[in-house]
Parts: sequence; C-alpha cells; structure tokens
Amino acid sequence: MKSCGKTDTGNKRSNNQDSIFFCDKPVGALPNLYIVADGMGGHRAGDRASRMAIDISVDFIRESTLENPIAILKRAMIYANNEIYKMASKDPDLKGMGTTMVAAVAMDGRLYVANIGDSRLYSIENDIKQITMDHSLVEEMIRSGELERKKGRNHPEKNIITKAMGSKEEVIPDFFEVEIHPGEKFLLCSDGLSNMVEDDEIRDIIVDNVRLDDIAEALIDRANYYGGTDNISVVIISE
Repeated sequence: MKSCGKTDTGNKRSNNQDSIFFCDKPVGALPNLYIVADGMGGHRAGDRASRMAIDISVDFIRESTLENPIAILKRAMIYANNEIYKMASKDPDLKGMGTTMVAAVAMDGRLYVANIGDSRLYSIENDIKQITMDHSLVEEMIRSGELERKKGRNHPEKNIITKAMGSKEEVIPDFFEVEIHPGEKFLLCSDGLSNMVEDDEIRDIIVDNVRLDDIAEALIDRANYYGGTDNISVVIISE
C-alpha cells in the first residue's frame, strides 16, 4: 500500500487539535497502519487527547502478541481510551478532554477499519462511499428518521459527538471490513474536511488527481476555500 497524510489548522482555529499517523511498513503484527484523530476539550486538552490516542495505540500495537487485525485495533483503542480517561480524571486542566479516532489496516486484500466519533473513512472508485458511521447526535437523528440526511450538514447540533475516546472509562469502537478493489483509494479524514466539502466533490478531487500528495493538498485547499472553520486532516491510501 501507498499513503500520504496532511493536517492543517484551517482558517479559524489558533491551534491544531487533530493528529494523524500513516505507515506503509509493518507496525507490530500489522503490515501497515493509518489513523486520524480529532481532539476536543479545550485549547490544551484537545491536541493532547488526539496525540495520546495515536501514540498509545501505536505503542500498544507494536508490543501486541495478537495477530487478528480487528482484535489488535480493538485492544489498542480500548487501552488508549482508558489511559486518556485516567489522565483527564487526574488533571483539572484536562477535564472533559477526548478525541475521535478512525484507524485502518490493509491486509490480505481487505481493509479493516475501526472508529470512535465522527472522523470518517471513505472508499473511492467511480463513486464515493462512507464506510464508517458517525457517532453523533445528527447521525442518530438521521438513522431514526427524525432528520433528512441532506439537512444534517447544516444542523445546529452537527458537532455533538455521542461517543469519544476518553469521555468514559470504557468505550467500544465500531468495526468494518471491506474488500480492496484494484485502483480503489481510501480516505480517512476529520470533520474539518467532511463538514466543509460535499462527498461528491471529495470524490471528484480524488479521481481527478493521480499523486497522493496532490490529492491531500487539494482536499485541504478546498476545505479552506469554503471557510476552513475547523482543523482539517486527511490520510489517503492506495494500492
């Protein structure tokens, strides 16, 4: 697999609370690893939470004796969640800190995905498909039929997250498994991209560019063009 990742503060924020990790080489028993995390909980706590989530998860994976990719991601994320929760409980300055996380591993022709929160993973071929499901109030309203999906993007409660790493003592990720097709690309991103750029436009940018660096740069540029109201992070994966 090949990958490229970029993160940007955006136009409105003074600091970047997103963190990313992308590695095409083995990380412990995993042949590769890709992560985007979007922190929350105040100026200092948000970036601390997202960085902790990635660093603790990657260290856990490097030391793990497990072999199943879903089991490895699950244990790593549960452990990282617990460590963030304990840190926030001890330090008043970090109270309420948390982070989203979406993580992926490509292995034996399949992509294994785990997520907590509203950072997303998309697959892109001729069309674009969101693989993960947001843990957000708006997504719950859409699933229950209270809200049309097309109206969700501008809903006033769009940013209310219903599940985040560090917010509770125990949080279980959702898991997804998809087949990797020739020429298919995958995008991990924070909501700084998905809230600003429509899915179809994301697809067009990815299809119209060949180099992964160019794709990442173009996605961030487009989110900033539309206002860049949040931090923007992307990781692009290709065969």
